[in-house]
Amino acid sequence: MENVIIIGTGCAGYTAAIYTGRANLNPLILSGNQPGGQLTTTTEVENFPGFPSGIMGPELMMNMQQQAEKFGARIDYTFVSSVTKAPEGHFIITSEDGTTREARAVIVATGASPRHLGLPNEKSLIGHGLTSCATCDGAFYRNVPVCVIGGGDSACEEASFLTKFASTVYLIHRRDTLRASKIMADRALANPKIKPIWNSTVAEYLTDDKGEVRAVTLENLVNGEKSELELKCVFVAIGHVPNAQFLGDLVDTDENGYILQTKGTCTKTEGLFAAGDVADHVYRQAITAAGQGCASALEAERYLAGIGVH
Repeated sequence: MENVIIIGTGCAGYTAAIYTGRANLNPLILSGNQPGGQLTTTTEVENFPGFPSGIMGPELMMNMQQQAEKFGARIDYTFVSSVTKAPEGHFIITSEDGTTREARAVIVATGASPRHLGLPNEKSLIGHGLTSCATCDGAFYRNVPVCVIGGGDSACEEASFLTKFASTVYLIHRRDTLRASKIMADRALANPKIKPIWNSTVAEYLTDDKGEVRAVTLENLVNGEKSELELKCVFVAIGHVPNAQFLGDLVDTDENGYILQTKGTCTKTEGLFAAGDVADHVYRQAITAAGQGCASALEAERYLAGIGVH
């Protein structure tokens, strides 16, 4: 029986492992199908404290992994398919290959996967002119045209943020009106740098000889016409999917599938904690995920000691 199993290996998972490792809880990390999380698909990370010259996303995650292992964390590269709670109070974690493990406490740090359009070369372009985080990557695209795909609050917020850097921000939406709240929509449309492209979708990403995005093919959904739009980056803002489906009724979620935390990082199930983007639909930053990973570890430690969470 493990003291604590941490599901997920992003900033939240590795930080939880560092803290539970230092507490001599000998944590076991189950990596999931994307070891290191979303930062492994990014290039330079400029906004994580302690790296004044920035650090590459994969290097940051490797550093976190090594730090967790230094304090005794173990990593099993497996994908979790379900978690149940036994009548005795411990958890049974089942992997996709049928392997089961038992733990007294579980920290879920599985993150959220950005929704994409499903185009053929999409995955290979992530970090090469395709991203889902303006806060993370906007500063790399100064004085060049970019686009945001989407029509909700997130898309408007991303587009407004990008006007600090880009020369032009094309806001591409499938309809002829935005789904965003009126205040967000009005703010975006009033910005002279934001150019809406209505009733359209991106049908194809076009790349240069270095494999970087240079343009997109637009398809007008009213008349079917196609055209080419030159730009340097595509910001996809059509939502995220929290990776929480495997937990079943052990957790409550909001209407978008994000885990609802009851107190700190606690969930409705005693001994089960949620940290990072799987529960956070507001900030979705590496540093906030790391902070929640720290909190979940401290709360799990108190739970295992029978002290209770503050």
